[in-house]
Amino acid sequence: MTGISRPSDPPARPPAERVENIARIRAPRRGEVVWRRFGDIRGTLMAPHLLLLQVAHPVVGAGVADHSNFRAEPWPRLIRTLLSLTTVVYGGQEAATAEARRLLRMHAGMKGTDATGRPYRALDPEAYHWVHATLVKGPVDALTVFGKGMPADELEEYYRGMRDVGRVWGLKERHLPPDWPSFLAYYDDMVAHRLEYNASVRDVLAELAHPAKPFRRLPDPLWNPVARLVAHYALLVTVGTLPPVLRERLHLSWSPRQERALRRFARAVRVVTALVPPPLRLTLALVLARRAAGRPT
Repeated sequence: MTGISRPSDPPARPPAERVENIARIRAPRRGEVVWRRFGDIRGTLMAPHLLLLQVAHPVVGAGVADHSNFRAEPWPRLIRTLLSLTTVVYGGQEAATAEARRLLRMHAGMKGTDATGRPYRALDPEAYHWVHATLVKGPVDALTVFGKGMPADELEEYYRGMRDVGRVWGLKERHLPPDWPSFLAYYDDMVAHRLEYNASVRDVLAELAHPAKPFRRLPDPLWNPVARLVAHYALLVTVGTLPPVLRERLHLSWSPRQERALRRFARAVRVVTALVPPPLRLTLALVLARRAAGRPT
């Protein structure tokens, strides 16, 4: 077990108190490791994987089930999430601070009782940290699966930068492991002991298997072949990159044939992205951050 706080911690402070220190935490700056690595286009392939990990936490899963319109509007929800993330990492100090405050205000009133009768609140420190933790590890895993991995000499600097991102989001110092090895121990402990199968996990898997149209007027004959292709690779990457212990807990099968298919797909992605200059791999993240700059908070 790690020394990181559990749900028995005192409830998260009201946003009016929590936001006071946000502006004092430095957001990522151009050229730093977080800035160069977080928004790599290969990370988008891991987005469903991260969502599944997040909703497998009982508090996050209950909050999504009760307060999110994910099933009704999966594509707009995905875009809003990407806009939020890129704002905090690439939007600069003022935009990052404003977005963090917006998120705290938005989540402050999200609370209830889950399907098993457990009370929850969205600003529960453990749950809020777990969402951040998936975003810390996701880019590292993406570069491992679809690239040569993040250089060892960058990992600690990357993690220090992502700790600051967590503090911009309103996390306390004590909820953040001090270094990369401690973070990995915390992460493995969460996977082993806290994540579970729930209604939101079921909904995410169902959406991946049968992705909704991005535009309602898109004709079925045009979308259906694309949807089958999207579903195949989304499930292949999402299920294949889960820790085996979690795959079993979520009732997901995985065969040697699927493993070979994932490796072939990963090799293809590596070949294609190797042809793209590193600065251009951040284009989507930078475009989204600029778009978010004009969004009301």
